[in-house]
Amino acid sequence: MSRARTLLREQATSWELAPDTTETATLLLSELMTNAYRHATVPPGREIWTRCVLKAGRLHIAVTDANAALPTPRQASPEDETGRGLTLVAALSDDWGAEPRPEGIGKTVWFELSVAPGTTTGT
Repeated sequence: MSRARTLLREQATSWELAPDTTETATLLLSELMTNAYRHATVPPGREIWTRCVLKAGRLHIAVTDANAALPTPRQASPEDETGRGLTLVAALSDDWGAEPRPEGIGKTVWFELSVAPGTTTGT
C-alpha cells in the first residue's frame, strides 16, 4: 500500500497537481487499497492493481482485485474501529463507483477528483 501511495505522489508531482488534490487522492487510494487487501482474499497468482489517469480536468484512480463482491458503504458506529473507508471516499471524491471486471475475475473500485484548471494533463 505504501508503494501505491509513493507512486501516486510521484505521478501527481509530474502532473503538477495541487498539494491538496494530491493529499486527498493519496488518502482515498489508501482506503481503496486497504479494502482490497482486507476483503479481496486474493488467491495465489492474483494481484491487486491500481491505475491513475488524468484527463480532461479529472483525476481517475481505480483499484482492481480478484474478489467479485462489490463493496457498499456502511454506517459505522462511533465505537467501530473500521467501516468508514467507502464513506470517506464518497464524501471526499467528486464521483466513485464499483463494477465487475468485464474481462476477468474480480472488480474495480474507482473514484474521481476534479483538478484545478491549468494543471498539466497526462495519461
